Amino acid sequence: MITPLDIQNKEFNKGFRGYKESEVDSFLDEIIVDYEKLYKENKEYKEKIEMLNEKLEQYDKIEETLQNTLVVAQKTAEEVNLNAKKKAELIIKEAEEQARKIIEDAHQEVAKIQKQYEELKKELYVFKTRFKTLLKSQLDTVDEYFDEIDEE
Repeated sequence: MITPLDIQNKEFNKGFRGYKESEVDSFLDEIIVDYEKLYKENKEYKEKIEMLNEKLEQYDKIEETLQNTLVVAQKTAEEVNLNAKKKAELIIKEAEEQARKIIEDAHQEVAKIQKQYEELKKELYVFKTRFKTLLKSQLDTVDEYFDEIDEE
């Protein structure tokens, strides 16, 4: 690509009945000014495009991280729920076996199991609420970040 300096340093051979040197020089000066302006604008646009591409890559990474986080969170929630159900089923089964042996002890054990089951449900609810809050705050942060970029 020709630079403004190339235009400025260009020399033409003089010939018989050639162009007026002052007109050529004047025209070249105008071209240099306009070309230098366009050259600088082009350079600025290229830098801006590069910066925006870098930001886009960052957003892609953030999106990928959020997607991975959601997948892990879903799996974790499913595992917690499954484990809670398995644990509750195991506790109930043990309580039923003990109930056959000693009726009075069985009533006390059932009450204990129900209390544990409710605590597990509460823990699951607390986990779910905290996780939703975390995800919402992350989404709000991403929205704010996009809003800041849009304002630029």
